[in-house]
Amino acid sequence: MEDLKATVSSFSKYVTQIIHFSHGNKRTIEGIDTITIKQGQYTKFKTVDGKLIMVNDNNVDMIECFKEDRE
Repeated sequence: MEDLKATVSSFSKYVTQIIHFSHGNKRTIEGIDTITIKQGQYTKFKTVDGKLIMVNDNNVDMIECFKEDRE
């Protein structure tokens, strides 16, 4: 299967995302390494502190994305 490449990786190497879920819940995730984002029904990515996060795209309405100043 072809990797769709996350658009956000051209925005910044590291980002904070606020994920807005369909039923009104929100989650803020800091330190996302955009190179690790793999898109699919479950979008997967890693954070700088070593967490692997999987998000079911069917439950997401919107994602806010903010650049981080990390090296």
